[in-house]
Amino acid sequence: MSDLILEQRTASQFESKTRKKKGNRAFLLFVCVWMIILCSGILGAKWYADRIQQTLSADLERQTASQITAMQEAYEARMLQLETSYAADLAELKTKVDALNELLTFTKDNADSKTDNSNKLYTQLNEVKKQLDELKKNLDVLK
Repeated sequence: MSDLILEQRTASQFESKTRKKKGNRAFLLFVCVWMIILCSGILGAKWYADRIQQTLSADLERQTASQITAMQEAYEARMLQLETSYAADLAELKTKVDALNELLTFTKDNADSKTDNSNKLYTQLNEVKKQLDELKKNLDVLK
């Protein structure tokens, strides 16, 4: 009978060892699969976030470039308009200066005792020349 008891004890010890080994293997397998799923989820989320960020930055860059282009075109159109208006103003002022110059010459030729009128015309001519110089400076500044 002691042999029978001894055999039962050794058999039960063997069964408990195999159960522990099988339980440990199943737990390790479960942990490994769980870690793989967790890591792949984290990597997938990071990849998705990076892709969204790249898409948003490309869209923002494209919008910024189009806005800059529109602003440059509007600026160039305004500058062209200002240049043409200044050129027209300068041409008009030049014709006025020429007319005053002719009138001054005519007045100087015809006036012996009328020096006051020629002085007035000369003063007006100088004022017009000053305005012409100011307009030229403003045009240079705008360029």
